[in-house]
Amino acid sequence: MTDKHVAIVTGASRGMGAAIVSAYAEAGSSVVANSRSIAPSTNPAIVVAPGDVSDPATAGRVVDEAMRRFGRIDSLVNNAGVYISKPFGDYTQADYDLLLSTNIAGFFHFTQRVLRVMEQQRRGHILTITATIAEQTVEGVPTALSSLTKGGLDAATRSLAIEYAGRGIRVNAVSPGEIDTSANAHPSANAVPHIGRVEDVVSAVMYLERAPYVTGEILHVDGGRSAGCWS
Repeated sequence: MTDKHVAIVTGASRGMGAAIVSAYAEAGSSVVANSRSIAPSTNPAIVVAPGDVSDPATAGRVVDEAMRRFGRIDSLVNNAGVYISKPFGDYTQADYDLLLSTNIAGFFHFTQRVLRVMEQQRRGHILTITATIAEQTVEGVPTALSSLTKGGLDAATRSLAIEYAGRGIRVNAVSPGEIDTSANAHPSANAVPHIGRVEDVVSAVMYLERAPYVTGEILHVDGGRSAGCWS
């Protein structure tokens, strides 16, 4: 059992996920970092827990590992996700299965398992990385199926925030636009004339972590795209 803040982060092997893990560790948290393939960490504050979020058993293993090591879970960051841009008629059954199993099923299994722990603790914070593309379409960038899954996460965030507010549990989301990572495939189309940085997303995550009066928030980190700039 530890008195330190404990966070679970999915999709933690690279990009935004790896940066979020580092930010929590630097803030003094113990972190359980999950990804399908992830290298061991030399940081004693970081415990690596490999596994595919689309497999329901992975959530159980990661949550059990966090409880075995630390005896508590204070935060869950649902960062693992898949983004596929193509014309709607070109999406395949494999695309559909991958998007739903990773973006939706992964969120469901991890969030449900962690909420059971948080309900017993009477405290906790669930945070999900969604995407502004679910709200503000960009001409020439067809993303209907990806938007279907990310928009569902936004809706679930608001619903869970109300459902669990009286139990000491906050539920929020960060909704990035174009971010300079290896997953980014399209040029910036924002009001702010430069692409976003991973650090911008990390700052939003850490703000929500430290904002006890904020729940049900979809915090946009998108250079103004959600305000209506799209070309």
